[in-house]
Amino acid sequence: MRPGIHPGSRPVVFRDRAADATFLTRSTVESTRSIEWEDGNTYPLVDVEISSASHPFYTGRTRVVDTAGRVERFERRYGRQPAARR
Repeated sequence: MRPGIHPGSRPVVFRDRAADATFLTRSTVESTRSIEWEDGNTYPLVDVEISSASHPFYTGRTRVVDTAGRVERFERRYGRQPAARR
């Protein structure tokens, strides 16, 4: 790799407000805010909307979508039209 073209990575704290969870990891993201971590050091802070702590796929709290009901409702509303013949 060519030197000087990649941003430097450093420890950064990501905070998921939806799950009230924080993660310390390495990143290249820039932030003007900071937070004191459990080890007593101060790290840049980045707020995220969703993470593995709040995403339904990772937490197991998925929602089942009733697609059959949606199709029936569409057909009731607009009627079922016969397929076009060629």
